[in-house]
Amino acid sequence: MLERPFTGVIAAPMLPMHEGGAIDWATLETYIDWIAAQSPAAIVMNVDASEVIALDEDEQIRIVTDCKRVVAGRMPLLSGIVAGSTQAAARKAVRLREAGAEGLTVFPPFPTFSGAPVPSEMVVRYHRAIAQAAELPIICFQFPKGWGPDYTPEILRAMAEIPQLVAMKEASFDVGQTLQTIDVARSLDRPIGILTGSDTFIFEAMVMGCDGALIGFAGTATAELVAMHRAVQSGDLTAGRAIWNRLGPIARYCWRPPIRDFRPRMKEVLRLQGLFPSAACREPQLGIDAQEQAEIARLCRKQGLVQ
Repeated sequence: MLERPFTGVIAAPMLPMHEGGAIDWATLETYIDWIAAQSPAAIVMNVDASEVIALDEDEQIRIVTDCKRVVAGRMPLLSGIVAGSTQAAARKAVRLREAGAEGLTVFPPFPTFSGAPVPSEMVVRYHRAIAQAAELPIICFQFPKGWGPDYTPEILRAMAEIPQLVAMKEASFDVGQTLQTIDVARSLDRPIGILTGSDTFIFEAMVMGCDGALIGFAGTATAELVAMHRAVQSGDLTAGRAIWNRLGPIARYCWRPPIRDFRPRMKEVLRLQGLFPSAACREPQLGIDAQEQAEIARLCRKQGLVQ
């Protein structure tokens, strides 16, 4: 059960695919079982890491049902929700709940929420409608500046009035924005969890005060990130930094510009680990070239992620 404020590491796995872009359902099951065995606080599918924009709704529903069966109650299974209107989002939220989702990470409806400023009422009404339709906990999503609504203190305080809101994924990739969000969240009468989604500085965000992470990089080094979060929470920054010193160079390489290529880069990591047979993505996402493949292999060997 997702309680407010939510804390911990939520893994956002990649989605294995065959060459040509069909979902590799068999690999998905073994991969999700591998993730779940490492005890993240939750797993979330149908988000950026799992190429949600490229999936049709029936595929998203099957992903939830299949992953829910594999997870088998070991931790909550969440789903992202992407829609173009409030009505469509509410309908989809019900389908996702019926498929087995135990919480929802809400994406802004693009392009309506593009460009600043976005009225507070627009943001709150959209999220409230989804929460009420699904009757599930929700997590809102701070994108990098210019990609979606900027959660100003005013908007975040208004959002906090939604009872089902348990956390925010803070993926601004901006230190100042992250610190401001942490401060506002702590000042609320009923605080919400702030989960970093900035893969390039996961450890540093936790030290700054993030309550955990909702993160694509936990699609590979799940147990290590869980241990890093535990170390930070207990005040053992030396142990936490040692983990990040090993993982950080890989995360920073995979999430460097252009950031859209983190998916094929991470799938290459998973291929090197023997977890994926292919690093294929669904078009229009392209793969990476031989030079990037070689650099990822060099980094993974150097940092001890693969032999």
